[in-house]
Amino acid sequence: MSERVRQKCSHSEEKYQTNISLETLDSGGLNSATVCGVDWTTLPDDTVIQLFSYLNYRDRASLASTCRTFRLLGSLPCLWGSLDLRSYKFDTAAAVSLSLRCKNLQRLKFPAAGSADAIVSLQARELREISSDFCRDITDAALSVIAARHEMLESIHLGPDPCERISSDAIKALAYCCPRLRRLWMSGVKEANGDAINALAKHCRQLMELGFVESDNIDEVALGNLSSLKFLSVAGTRNLKWGSVAQVWSRLPQLVGLDVSRTDVNLSAIKRFLSLSRNLKVLIALNCPVFEGEVDRNTMHNNKGRILLTLFSDIVKGVASLFADNLESVTDVFQHWKEIRNGDKNLDEVVVWIEWAISHSLLRIAENNLKEFDDFWLTQGAAVLLSLLQSSQEEVQERAATAVATFVVIDDEDATVHCQRAEAILCGDGIRMLLNLARSCQEVLQSEAAKAIANLSIDSKVAKAVAESGGIDILANLAKSTNRLVAEEAAGGLWNLSVGDEHKGAIAEAGGVKALVDLIFKWPPSSTDVLLERATGALANLGADEKCSVEVALAGGIHALVMLARTCKFEGVQEQAARALANLAAHGDSNSNNAAIGQEAGALEALVQLTYSQNEGISRQEAAGALWNLSFDDKNREAISAVGGVEALVALAQSSLDASQGLQERAAGALWGLSVSETNSTAIGRQGGIAPLIALASSDVEDVHETAAGALWNLAFYRDNALRIIQDDGVQPLVHLCSSSNSKMARFMAALALVYMFDGRIDSAVPVGPSPSSQGSSKSLNIDGVGRMALKHVEEFVSSFYEPQTFNAAAATLVPTALAQIAEAIRIPEAGHLRCSGAEIDRYVRMLRDPSSIRKSCSAFALLQFTMPGGRHAMHHSCLLQKAGAARVLRATAAASTAPIQAKIFTKIVLRNLENHHEVSS
Repeated sequence: MSERVRQKCSHSEEKYQTNISLETLDSGGLNSATVCGVDWTTLPDDTVIQLFSYLNYRDRASLASTCRTFRLLGSLPCLWGSLDLRSYKFDTAAAVSLSLRCKNLQRLKFPAAGSADAIVSLQARELREISSDFCRDITDAALSVIAARHEMLESIHLGPDPCERISSDAIKALAYCCPRLRRLWMSGVKEANGDAINALAKHCRQLMELGFVESDNIDEVALGNLSSLKFLSVAGTRNLKWGSVAQVWSRLPQLVGLDVSRTDVNLSAIKRFLSLSRNLKVLIALNCPVFEGEVDRNTMHNNKGRILLTLFSDIVKGVASLFADNLESVTDVFQHWKEIRNGDKNLDEVVVWIEWAISHSLLRIAENNLKEFDDFWLTQGAAVLLSLLQSSQEEVQERAATAVATFVVIDDEDATVHCQRAEAILCGDGIRMLLNLARSCQEVLQSEAAKAIANLSIDSKVAKAVAESGGIDILANLAKSTNRLVAEEAAGGLWNLSVGDEHKGAIAEAGGVKALVDLIFKWPPSSTDVLLERATGALANLGADEKCSVEVALAGGIHALVMLARTCKFEGVQEQAARALANLAAHGDSNSNNAAIGQEAGALEALVQLTYSQNEGISRQEAAGALWNLSFDDKNREAISAVGGVEALVALAQSSLDASQGLQERAAGALWGLSVSETNSTAIGRQGGIAPLIALASSDVEDVHETAAGALWNLAFYRDNALRIIQDDGVQPLVHLCSSSNSKMARFMAALALVYMFDGRIDSAVPVGPSPSSQGSSKSLNIDGVGRMALKHVEEFVSSFYEPQTFNAAAATLVPTALAQIAEAIRIPEAGHLRCSGAEIDRYVRMLRDPSSIRKSCSAFALLQFTMPGGRHAMHHSCLLQKAGAARVLRATAAASTAPIQAKIFTKIVLRNLENHHEVSS
């Protein structure tokens, strides 16, 4: 599956954002709160408020719009103490709409773009905490304006996206304007010089937690002046002078926790921190290559009750030693802490900070996706992530879910996961935890959990567990979300779960088909639309199942897919839409999808145009596959030709000679399908389609040369095409297939093509050369000699099914069971899918009278294959034979003393087949 895996993306959040407007929040969508005879306004106010608290903002607005009572309750300040707007387009207009509700707002998570003016317009003067994941667009000026208008701020978190446009100037503004600041955490700041840090030390006397992570220029000496600090993180920060750092930071009187993960800290500095820091309890040093290269892991123990957390130490036991007496009984350390909290505020702060720091570093390690961490993930990393999934902090749960989604992925492009890591999550009850998070009312948490479930579901064992745990119902419901990112991740999960046959029916029963089709109509195409690609990819998988394909059609899926094929310019969507249409059309006469697609306005034109796509063959391949399947319908076949299908597919076959095997097979297959009719067959020959098919018949790939042989078999039925095949040097490739292919079907169809070509219709001498229309010298070919050589190989092919002892015994006894045994022994099962016209059947009947024993035997062998019981078109062929009066010719051949024994036995089996079909039909 293409791209089925999605890792964390921090640069394109804006396209997923949904507008929050005055209409959204204040619309009167319903006129009554009375539904099905129940008056919901009689519920106690406390119950209604609790119900509101479980809803996202759009659903709150919908519920509040039902009546005045709910509108009043939905505006209460207790419901608007916290806002998470990361999934919404948050601009000044949205902020004004929200402002009446936000007078008591204390916590805000916001998208970065245009944030300063919007946050000011909220008029939330009581704001205590602000947080944003996507910070590249936040400037010094913007952050300074936010700080100046919100002097009550106590916590600021900006990251993990780097704050590339924030420097010391903004940090100084924060220090001057926000004296109550207790927590400041920034990722990737350009600079934090001594003046800025000293301003924090002077004005923010309550600052207890500071994080300058993944930054370049931090004045490490000035950090030693922050005497109020309890927790300091410089994870991923570069250019620190560890000799002076250890000396200065060790003197911080309140320092309890220090995170130096992903830095070049050395063993000497680690030892100084552990021995000199007065109150240090926890030192986190995850993925520190210099330190890990210097340390003797067998002798590095905790000093004086201080805990050192590294990739090679036992993280669970290290954290548990802070509060657990029996370390052996603790496996889920953070969940255990939630259960035994003893009111120790200081210890609670330490554990909360550890969760925060470890979740951030594990996410970064997962994103790097280095093989050297395999042992870590399997021995303890996966278990730590599972523990973090149950954190009381939503941000930690989000990062843990994202890390799970990321660390299982080996190759994003090929949708490959690390099976052992995925099964570690499965064995640790991670599926249940993730599904619980997916049920959350917080949309960001829903999307991250759905992403993890989707990626894990690539593993078949995990997919089974997801299905058995109710995950399909959850994902189908999330696919209906009004949040684009949530719907996208849910669609990705359904795409991965629909890969095999095991879960297709369950997805349909859960309403997944309709939800996926509705997504296509709900979200308009954009320039890089992953959501539509995933929805169409899932529908393509589901369409491969006959029952599900009917569901797709009933839900309006054909119209939706054709619309995308016609209008969407995103290559991934085009590819999946074409693949979906191909699968929907692949069920032949079992449903009406094939005809319905052909009747959908613009469908065939869109697919023909996709064969000209510049998408390196992928969209072209899927479009050709769709046209191949659609060509099995008589009306579609002629309609495809009418919109330029023959020209397009001939051009595609010509350009596919150096392309992928899949494109070659489908291009040849589409021409095979169109060549059933005389008009199309003639057009293919005239427009140069025979030469590329001959080249494809020379391929070493079985699927390719088998399909090309089928097309040449159809084309050779007509004299002009047979002549072109000879002139374009097609005899030798067909002879080679007839003699040497590992595919019985390829040998069979090559033999039939050769019999058509050398049935006496062509003169004994014809000119041959590079092309019938090319200039230059040509030479004459002796048809009689080439024909004898070709028919000799046909004879060898037919004789390969001849077993003298068995055939002679059957001829002598005429026992029906003997004929049945021979029929089953020489049957080519795939030949049952071939469908011949009345003209072709007439040709085979005429060849039974041919004086050539080779043509007589080959014709009898072909009719045997076409009429074998159980064949898809056996009844059709039997009816054609009856109309042609073939029974008399067959009996004459079976009784002829001059006929080869193979021809006699084959015709007797054909007669037996006709009798069986007559009995069934009567």
